[in-house]
Amino acid sequence: MILNLQEFLSSEAGAVTVEWVVLCAAVVGIGISVVLGTTEGVVDIGSRTLLFTPGEF
Repeated sequence: MILNLQEFLSSEAGAVTVEWVVLCAAVVGIGISVVLGTTEGVVDIGSRTLLFTPGEF
Protein backbone atom coordinates (compact mmCIF):
# COMPACT_ATOMS: atom_id res chain seq x y z
CA MET A 1 0.00 0.00 0.00
CA ILE A 2 2.81 2.44 0.85
CA LEU A 3 4.54 1.54 -2.41
CA ASN A 4 1.37 2.40 -4.37
CA LEU A 5 1.09 5.74 -2.58
CA GLN A 6 4.73 6.61 -3.31
CA GLU A 7 4.27 5.67 -6.96
CA PHE A 8 1.15 7.82 -7.19
CA LEU A 9 2.83 10.84 -5.62
CA SER A 10 5.87 10.60 -7.90
CA SER A 11 3.87 10.06 -11.10
CA GLU A 12 3.96 12.88 -13.65
CA ALA A 13 1.36 11.50 -16.07
CA GLY A 14 -1.27 14.19 -15.39
CA ALA A 15 1.14 17.11 -15.18
CA VAL A 16 1.09 17.78 -18.92
CA THR A 17 -2.70 17.90 -18.95
CA VAL A 18 -2.75 20.41 -16.10
CA GLU A 19 -0.18 22.57 -17.88
CA TRP A 20 -2.25 22.58 -21.08
CA VAL A 21 -5.41 23.51 -19.19
CA VAL A 22 -3.63 26.42 -17.48
CA LEU A 23 -2.04 27.54 -20.75
CA CYS A 24 -5.36 27.45 -22.63
CA ALA A 25 -7.11 29.34 -19.82
CA ALA A 26 -4.42 32.02 -19.96
CA VAL A 27 -4.78 32.39 -23.74
CA VAL A 28 -8.57 32.67 -23.46
CA GLY A 29 -8.23 35.23 -20.66
CA ILE A 30 -5.83 37.35 -22.68
CA GLY A 31 -8.13 37.15 -25.70
CA ILE A 32 -11.15 38.27 -23.69
CA SER A 33 -9.21 41.17 -22.18
CA VAL A 34 -8.06 42.31 -25.63
CA VAL A 35 -11.62 42.20 -26.98
CA LEU A 36 -13.04 44.08 -24.00
CA GLY A 37 -10.24 46.63 -24.14
CA THR A 38 -10.66 47.46 -27.82
CA THR A 39 -14.45 47.31 -28.19
CA GLU A 40 -15.06 50.94 -27.32
CA GLY A 41 -12.45 52.21 -29.77
CA VAL A 42 -13.72 50.04 -32.59
CA VAL A 43 -17.29 51.24 -32.07
CA ASP A 44 -16.08 54.85 -32.01
CA ILE A 45 -14.13 54.45 -35.26
CA GLY A 46 -17.13 52.75 -36.88
CA SER A 47 -19.41 55.61 -35.85
CA ARG A 48 -16.99 58.20 -37.22
CA THR A 49 -16.66 56.31 -40.49
CA LEU A 50 -20.43 56.09 -40.87
CA LEU A 51 -20.75 59.81 -40.12
CA PHE A 52 -18.30 60.84 -42.87
CA THR A 53 -19.23 58.24 -45.49
CA PRO A 54 -21.47 59.62 -48.24
CA GLY A 55 -24.55 57.65 -49.22
CA GLU A 56 -26.93 55.51 -47.25
CA PHE A 57 -26.43 52.12 -45.69
